[in-house]
Amino acid sequence: MAWLHNLLLVLISIPVKWLVKANTIPTDLNKELGIDPTKPIVYLLRSHSATDQIALQMSADALNLPKPSSRITIVGEQHKACLFLLEPKSVLTRKVKRTNIDQQFAHLFHLHRQDPTLDLQIVPVSIFWGRAPGKKLSGWSDIIANQVSPSWLRKFFIVLFLGRDNFVCYSKAVSSRAIANLPGTDAELAHKLIRLAGTHFHRRRQGITGPYLLEKQELYNTVLGSQAVRSAIGSEADSKNISYQNAQLQAKKYIDEIAGDYREGLIRLGDRVLTKIWHKIYNGIEVKNAEKVRMLAQNGHEIIYVPCHRSHMDYLLLTYVIYHEGLVTPHIAAGINLNFWPIGGVLRKAGAFFLRRSFAGNKLYTAVFREYLELLFNKGYSVKYYPEGGRSRTGRLLPPKTGMLAMTLQGLIKGINRPVSIVPVYIGYEHVMEVSSYLQELTGSTKKKESIFHIFSAIRKLKNYGYGFLNFGEPINLTNYLDKSVSNWRELQLAEPDKKPQWLTPVVNELANNVMERINQAAAISGMSLCAICLLSAKKHALTEDELLLAIEHLLTLLAKSPYSEVSSIPDIGAKKLLENTLKLNKFEVSEDSFGRIISLRDKNAVPLTYYRNNILHLFALPGLLAAIIFARHSISRDETKQLVTKLYPLLQRELFIYLSLEQALEYSDSLIETMLAMGLLSCNGDNLSPPAPSSKAYYSVWLLNRSIQETLHRYAVVLTLLQRETSMSRSVLEKRSQQFAQRLASLHGISSPEFFDKNVLSTFISALKENHLVESGLEGQLLHCDKSEALRLDVIGLISPEIAQRIQQI
Repeated sequence: MAWLHNLLLVLISIPVKWLVKANTIPTDLNKELGIDPTKPIVYLLRSHSATDQIALQMSADALNLPKPSSRITIVGEQHKACLFLLEPKSVLTRKVKRTNIDQQFAHLFHLHRQDPTLDLQIVPVSIFWGRAPGKKLSGWSDIIANQVSPSWLRKFFIVLFLGRDNFVCYSKAVSSRAIANLPGTDAELAHKLIRLAGTHFHRRRQGITGPYLLEKQELYNTVLGSQAVRSAIGSEADSKNISYQNAQLQAKKYIDEIAGDYREGLIRLGDRVLTKIWHKIYNGIEVKNAEKVRMLAQNGHEIIYVPCHRSHMDYLLLTYVIYHEGLVTPHIAAGINLNFWPIGGVLRKAGAFFLRRSFAGNKLYTAVFREYLELLFNKGYSVKYYPEGGRSRTGRLLPPKTGMLAMTLQGLIKGINRPVSIVPVYIGYEHVMEVSSYLQELTGSTKKKESIFHIFSAIRKLKNYGYGFLNFGEPINLTNYLDKSVSNWRELQLAEPDKKPQWLTPVVNELANNVMERINQAAAISGMSLCAICLLSAKKHALTEDELLLAIEHLLTLLAKSPYSEVSSIPDIGAKKLLENTLKLNKFEVSEDSFGRIISLRDKNAVPLTYYRNNILHLFALPGLLAAIIFARHSISRDETKQLVTKLYPLLQRELFIYLSLEQALEYSDSLIETMLAMGLLSCNGDNLSPPAPSSKAYYSVWLLNRSIQETLHRYAVVLTLLQRETSMSRSVLEKRSQQFAQRLASLHGISSPEFFDKNVLSTFISALKENHLVESGLEGQLLHCDKSEALRLDVIGLISPEIAQRIQQI
């Protein structure tokens, strides 16, 4: 009767294909899952459903996989290529019956005994229609809820309403030979495989739909009933001389202010709207390393996404990417400034929960917020928050705020019954719509309050944004991290469960820096950021097209042969195509004379483009430092070069959140030197390193690398020279004076970077000086000039251009 079954599939597929759009996860099965389309495949589905088979068929056709509806030959016998664990429910009963899959698998393993070379790829495939997480209480909407094995009537409504939201999720192939070689009878092996498959399908469902939604009353009862919140309510009543009931009512209002109200239907609608928007404004969204996160989800981890914050677009883009990568969309920590009508309600239904910029000693609010966050963790919801606390105005990562990380660790040590992993996320754009307003704020303008009118204004400008980039970084397993940092943290917590651990603050600070370093570790290079770093390094912010093309090619080759990290990404197209795409964004002035085209920065664009350069400046910090050292000294031994790198790298690492330790940085420097020598970017005479000959085509590219680090070295020279002249200064005075002189220097020498005199950047450098014991502290806390700071100052002055050095010496 196989022919009849296939005929029915063909007849049903005609209308179904009009209703269904199969979204495949992941898209590269060979790379991520090791599935080889040239070898025999047996597809394993959870329920026997014609529409599931059609969706799988559509996906398999798109991926050039063997047809699920075909039959495969095994030891001379014809077998189905698609097997099922469960039969669909009857329309009249709720019982779910098993198929005869145990007999099929037992016979399959029997055939393996006959043919020792037989090996099949058993590929579990989960088919989802919509992504509804479900509720504990049933309702009329369950008519189309995504159930384990729905009846044909329920499936009719599911396909009708959710056909465009179909997801075909493949899992790693299981080797039938590996199972057959295990000890046990054929029936026992079949039973074991079926049991493992059932567990896998259950975990996969949880990984893509998430846990049950919280009912409002359950939320109130859990948060208000916790010991910490009840204690805070009592303290609130005593301190404000109000009744316990009124204090409890205030706590309830805080819950309403904070809590998200997730609606899966809004996510589906948002997916369709955002797909159209992305297609309109972006040439593409490039996503890397998502397989690392999928693996965590399949292994039952609580996932906390911790991205950098460039733009309000981040909220939408990361959630959209997570949804399309087959992962549970997270609950998002959003600033209370975004809770305005009607956007606040929309964001709340998309999973946002709101927090105030400052808890300002409000113990009741703090207790409620912390308990709500711990509830999300314990229920298994993934969460997303921004460690910088706000959007970066300069394109660099901001010093991290540690409040949310501290609450996360406190929730972990109180007890979360599953592994918790932080996933750093790098987000980059070739156009950030807020850059002009960022520059106004950096020059002293007041930040404008968000409103619906700003949203409409932004929508009108949505066009020609180039590419967007989203790279997932190396995850941090928090339990393992704590075990390494504080090996006896469990014993300490048991001894004093109600007290804040003394080790918490230093561990959180270290973790916060680690997170920022891992965000930058996953950086993505774009055409815009490369053109920005080259043109801003040129003295007149102008290059011939040939010079710019060659510089781009040299930088790409350098990072391809000596990669910054395994999780960072560079464009996979050539320099010429990359430049062609970037020029279409209309950020540059292109003129032409009898010798060819000249590409330059318009005066009004020079400052905004520092934003995109700063996104990737950390990738070129070490190559730029090496170029600066070798250009300044003209001929210098490798040992002397490494000595200067050893002195300056810890300061660059702190400022730019570079993930490499000093030892790793020195090894990477050796790799860069060898690559630069092989490319002709450096020359050597014995053990001495020199710049290439001025007549060499590579000379200008290395000179641009040298220039890319100069502004950083100028800033270092300003701070160190001020301290040397005064010999003793308070930190606040040093920061203020450094900022004033850096601003003056920028005006005199045409330095266009707003971060050159940014207080945060200067403060980070001064902190790095203290941490590395390059300055001394006086009895009253003032900073003291010393031999080490003087030696560093002389080294830095020796690496910058003479005219800048002279100006700084005249402070």
